[in-house]
Amino acid sequence: QVQLVESGGDLVQAGGSLRLSCAASGSIFSINSMGWYRQAPGKQRELVAAATIGGSINYVDSVKGRFTISRDNAKNTMYLHMNSLKPEDTAVYYCNADVAVYSDYILRNYWGQGTQVTVSS
Repeated sequence: QVQLVESGGDLVQAGGSLRLSCAASGSIFSINSMGWYRQAPGKQRELVAAATIGGSINYVDSVKGRFTISRDNAKNTMYLHMNSLKPEDTAVYYCNADVAVYSDYILRNYWGQGTQVTVSS
């Protein structure tokens, strides 16, 4: 019923910038929290940044000051602006959201398929 589709991943040099997008589609009544996670090879998936519908935002310490999460609630879309990228930011980035649909208004958690970000040194 709900799909999350990420885009914007790419190969970039260290110090460069990227903007990731996550578009939610389906019979969406509301989206509560949205967040970006990442998983590097051999590592656990970690929360990078999250934003609630009320405007509360959190970042993992390693990206503070470099990454910015934003939401366009009218478009059911979330962004991650990534600046000053480092090789250690290399990972698959996943979109995650708590979404309620019109059929039952129950919040469920959804994941996107991921988009690859590779930062070369």
